[in-house]
Amino acid sequence: MQHTGKAILPHFGAYVPQNIDKSLCVSYSALRESQGRSTGTIWTELGHLQSAINFAVKCRVIDRPCKIWRPAKPEADKRILNKGEAAALIDGARDPHIRLALIILLSSAARVGAVLDLTWDRVDFDRNCINYRLRDAQTRKGRAVVPMGAGLRAALSVAHDAALSDYVIEYAGGPVKSIRTGVAAAIERSGIGKVRIHDLRHTAAVTMLSEGIPIEMVGQMLGHSNLAVTYRVYGRYMPQHMQSAADVLDFTKVRKV
Repeated sequence: MQHTGKAILPHFGAYVPQNIDKSLCVSYSALRESQGRSTGTIWTELGHLQSAINFAVKCRVIDRPCKIWRPAKPEADKRILNKGEAAALIDGARDPHIRLALIILLSSAARVGAVLDLTWDRVDFDRNCINYRLRDAQTRKGRAVVPMGAGLRAALSVAHDAALSDYVIEYAGGPVKSIRTGVAAAIERSGIGKVRIHDLRHTAAVTMLSEGIPIEMVGQMLGHSNLAVTYRVYGRYMPQHMQSAADVLDFTKVRKV
């Protein structure tokens, strides 16, 4: 809520709840859109404002709630890459730090922020794992300790030998704040069509599920503290876990071959 407040308060902070109307919410939506924020982000931010107002009513800080207008919730548009597309994307990266970032994103299911924050002291070659957790800070999203596959370990080993800084993803000897431009260029060169950076995390998760990895293990790789989140987001990609339920509903008496 503190994170959302940085965006919400400059626009709504001077108003009492009963003076917040649809036009004010619409103008906020237009402002955030002009700043490059997605409809989904705006929908979430305004939802947090509604939650804060409802909580204030519950705590009797204000007398009655107000209705916060929100844009229509966008449809989920996850793009899941197949292994050929993922390989083409990696091959489309010209800069070594972009190529390494893509390998890490696809091979560990991490969020881009966690990858850019990653320092070499949290890459443990002896234990063969990566620790995405930060010791001295709290993040809004869960982060995990994950093992390294052979390809990821090899890529990290080469990068470690050539490292000029403490950061795994570096450029000119310093940390990298954003890889969006480099990734966009790699996507264009790969010819795989429209892909968002966060789709790489979805690709990793769905690939694990499609290969029969238990959803509990996938949730741990993703850093989900609650398995219900993993089921809600990715349960539809693993219909096989409902096969026993479907078998019970077979009234045709057809013998299994």
